[in-house]
Amino acid sequence: MESAARVKLLGKGSDNETQLLEILQQQGWQVSRRFLFDESGSCCCHQYSATDGLGVVVLDTLSTDELRRLEASMSGSRAPWVAVVDESALVVSDIRHLILDLCFGFVTYPVDHESLQSLLRNAARLAHIQHLEDDARGADAPQDDVSEYEMVGTTPVMWDLFKTIRKVAAVDASVCIHGESGTGKELTAQAIHERSHRSSGPFQAINCGALPDNLIQSELFGHEKGAFTGATQRKIGRIEAADGGILFLDEIGDLPLDLQVNLLRFLETRRIQRIGSLNEIDVDVRVLAATHVDLARAVDEGRFREDLFHRLNVLQVVVPALREHPEDIEVMARFFFKRFAGEKPATLRGFSRESMAAMRQYPWPGNVRELINRIRRAMVMCEGRLIQPDDLGIERRRIHRHIRTLDQSRDRAECDAILSALVRNKYCINAAAEELDISRVTMYRLLNKHGIPRSPAESSSEPEPA
Repeated sequence: MESAARVKLLGKGSDNETQLLEILQQQGWQVSRRFLFDESGSCCCHQYSATDGLGVVVLDTLSTDELRRLEASMSGSRAPWVAVVDESALVVSDIRHLILDLCFGFVTYPVDHESLQSLLRNAARLAHIQHLEDDARGADAPQDDVSEYEMVGTTPVMWDLFKTIRKVAAVDASVCIHGESGTGKELTAQAIHERSHRSSGPFQAINCGALPDNLIQSELFGHEKGAFTGATQRKIGRIEAADGGILFLDEIGDLPLDLQVNLLRFLETRRIQRIGSLNEIDVDVRVLAATHVDLARAVDEGRFREDLFHRLNVLQVVVPALREHPEDIEVMARFFFKRFAGEKPATLRGFSRESMAAMRQYPWPGNVRELINRIRRAMVMCEGRLIQPDDLGIERRRIHRHIRTLDQSRDRAECDAILSALVRNKYCINAAAEELDISRVTMYRLLNKHGIPRSPAESSSEPEPA
């Protein structure tokens, strides 16, 4: 660990750096001092690797543009970084994010000598351990279990969804869940199950569009031994297996018309007959159905039975497309980054500002499922310290931009900024207004202008993930 004795001190040439240089030299570190930016404005952090020793970066008097260039450069470096910053600068969100995403730790002025020495030593040890972990890391990736993909959101549209889930979970009627592919309809069904009085019972899910027509009836209702060629033993169907719990019928719109009759009879009588049997079996089960097609139109076109539609559509839950709540993209991205942290290199710390901007602009035709897949791929393929748009497979020139007037663009940016500030400050109006550098009176006026709730409770009883 000889390289750990070397320290690169980078800043803009302030007096604080001169004092730091003296402190580090007194502590026995081999210090080389450089300016953060050259004459062309380029940052040099990306030139350093772990073998070059530790990096100490002084975050004094940096503009927003300089912070952006510093972040981009540090994300390409594999050296461990420690930040030195004035306590008052920690209110700046860009500085906080840079420290959280790219630094092992930080100290504030006045610099405590022992704290700085301890931090640098621990950073060197941790960097060494992470290097060993990179080499030893196997393919122990988490399984693609649906429970991994929790429902996450902080916007009013998601709070409305969470509130609806809690309401429909309290009763025992059939539910039809509507939403585009990839929005999380099965997660919604599971959330209803977990909050219902049937939570201790089974949850049986079947995709009606994924099985051949000749197998769906056997899969749903079961069969007796010898009922048909190949039926070598009795099979319990999904409906019977869900007794006491919930049956989730995904893509119900793809169910053949002849099987719709059988399902309708079960919903009316709560009894089933296995194929090849004359005996009826009582089954206590709640049915949840999901579809990405317009069932009302399917009824008009004769592709779906009207009586079955009304049986299933007692309660409705609409899962919003991701493009309808783009403010949640950053929250979701960071959540799934932590969820799959076991799949990433130890040096990968998070997302660059460019990648976050690209994700907010991208239309996400595949919704949350596509977001998860792109993030997991980026976490494996990224070679820097921050995920870039190219790692996500999002090319900016292909991002579709909706045409807006200047006033509409201003309103959208203003609304996004206010909502993000509220979320970051846990809906403390004073703190959010201070971050945005506006008065409380102006903050309340803008909340009313954009129809933004002043607390999560105004939109739902709890702002927590369902």
